[in-house]
Amino acid sequence: MLMPTPSFKEDHISQIPALQLLLKLGYHYLSPDAALQYRGHKTAAVLLEEILREQLKKINQIQFKGQFLPFSENNIAVAIQALKDVPMQEGYIHASQYVYDLLTLGKAVEQSIDGDKKSFTLKYIDWEKWENNVFHVTEEFAVLRADSKEHYRPDLVLFVNGIPFVVIECKRPDIKEPLEQAISQNLRNQQEDGIRSLYVYSQMILALAVHQARFATTGTEKAFWSKWQEKFITPQQGKEYQAKLEKLKNKQLSKDEKARLFDDRFKYVRYYFDQLEHEKVEVTLQDEFLYNLCRPERLLDIIHNFIVYEAGEKKITRYQQYFAIKKTIERVRYMTGGKRKGGVIWHTQ
Repeated sequence: MLMPTPSFKEDHISQIPALQLLLKLGYHYLSPDAALQYRGHKTAAVLLEEILREQLKKINQIQFKGQFLPFSENNIAVAIQALKDVPMQEGYIHASQYVYDLLTLGKAVEQSIDGDKKSFTLKYIDWEKWENNVFHVTEEFAVLRADSKEHYRPDLVLFVNGIPFVVIECKRPDIKEPLEQAISQNLRNQQEDGIRSLYVYSQMILALAVHQARFATTGTEKAFWSKWQEKFITPQQGKEYQAKLEKLKNKQLSKDEKARLFDDRFKYVRYYFDQLEHEKVEVTLQDEFLYNLCRPERLLDIIHNFIVYEAGEKKITRYQQYFAIKKTIERVRYMTGGKRKGGVIWHTQ
């Protein structure tokens, strides 16, 4: 018999289960204090600069005349500064595109090798080999509001190489219109007097309420927050997907992971979640969203290949577009009898 939850607090019902699943997906947990330390103890800063610096060194090399050489410390510093110098004065979406272009195209820097100065591109993310990047998650991420001494605190923030990529608001399911509240909170945070300094880096924004969920990107209006559904070619693939997700949901965290997660703010509720490990826990829609959108390889694929800027708006794919494009690419990649098969995408505007 499943033991009763100790309360209907958001962190018991939505936030802690979200954190647990993200850890199982390969994210490393940072307590609010640890995340603040990586930010230089400044709540106006949102980059985990120490992590970013180490990752830039790790994933970047200059290939020159058969040699593989590191970028100079100065060029690493130049790349970090470029990511910090976001032109917010030119508008929120324009600033967001500046960040997106840097993340996807990299930063051109000059470096002298054997007395010969050349331009090389330094990348922030290894888009080709997702496993070369590092993924972190923290909670109650306090960010100083614009022109204010107050803070907003998104429930969860996901980082890739120390850069905030995903902002998540979690709501308990028993309150009135929990999903509406989570979306409204994200929209409030993006107002001029909010914490655009965080959201300008974010590529995906989630609203979770256990059995309800929606996603969007920077500046998305309330009416355009979307659902997500996985699409499978065969029923067997669907069954395998569900079995994999159930196994992941019921996988136990390591002792070290649990120690970090329940060391401070969540210590008083650890016993309840330890006991849950002896029960079969059902997969929720929230779990499906986190797995489908935030597992590292899928997250980087969506961000790199399925975000566009058009007429002053930032747009992210819907699931129909994502799977239609994937299927189209597979169709044109292969030939049968010297010919490629055609096809029709039936898409309602």
